[in-house]
Amino acid sequence: MAYDAKVLEVMIASPGDVDAERQIVREVIADWNALYSRTQNVVMMPIGWETHSSPDLSGRPQQLINDRILSHTDLLIGIFWTKIGTPTGTAASGTVEEIEGHLAAGKPVMLYFSNAPVRPDSVQPEQYEKLKKFKNWAYPKGLVQTYGDKDEFRELLRRQLPLTLRDNAYTKSILPQGATEALSVAVETPGSSSTGAELSAEAKALLAAAAASDGMILRRRPLSGVKITAGGRQMNDANHRSGAIWAEAVDELVAAGLVRDVNGFSEIFEITALGYKVAGPSVETDAVQVAAGTAT
Repeated sequence: MAYDAKVLEVMIASPGDVDAERQIVREVIADWNALYSRTQNVVMMPIGWETHSSPDLSGRPQQLINDRILSHTDLLIGIFWTKIGTPTGTAASGTVEEIEGHLAAGKPVMLYFSNAPVRPDSVQPEQYEKLKKFKNWAYPKGLVQTYGDKDEFRELLRRQLPLTLRDNAYTKSILPQGATEALSVAVETPGSSSTGAELSAEAKALLAAAAASDGMILRRRPLSGVKITAGGRQMNDANHRSGAIWAEAVDELVAAGLVRDVNGFSEIFEITALGYKVAGPSVETDAVQVAAGTAT
């Protein structure tokens, strides 16, 4: 059924060495929309030059992006690793120009710097020096976030994005009345009882069984029907209804950021760091309950 919602455009700004993180931003936004957009009446739309620009020779390339994309953006997420990007003539790079322009417009910027290991021979010294200068400029401006790997980035963004929507003065001013209070449901402390309470019984059982074993969940589709296994045991019964319920439980864990799709085919999933935190010390008890069939 159709519903009304406020659409916030979220621009992803970065050089070309963090393509995986750019995709993670889109996935985190998609997950949030799937879980909360209908109840919060808020939809986030990921924006990027690669999806929202077209060939045009009528002006300076970065200015075209600024005028046609950046000017409409409500929130900007900036991501850096080892590069600063290509100079635009007015700024150190297109990404830097976008960040400066967005800040000048009084709109929020979420800035992330990767500390992931890198091969020394793959780093361009000039790029890295310019990046260090940009960091020196950025750190006194406010709060920035570092991360160690892609999984940590995903978990940080998943928690911090709704925090920004709820707490930033600009986003609060454009959200529907009452939405900022409602957004608190998406900002639970990882591992708290309320986080676990949001999961279905099947999702909790899957998480517990996997966490108590090798951390893996498998979803197979043989001719006989869907088979969901965790911790080395099959979770669903041999009927279509049970298979559908447990398959939905897997999707629930993915949407909550508690497990991730390993091979991209929705067949092999592993628990994330957040998933282990949510599973907590009760995994052994929950796994025993699963074996007893309490969630079937």
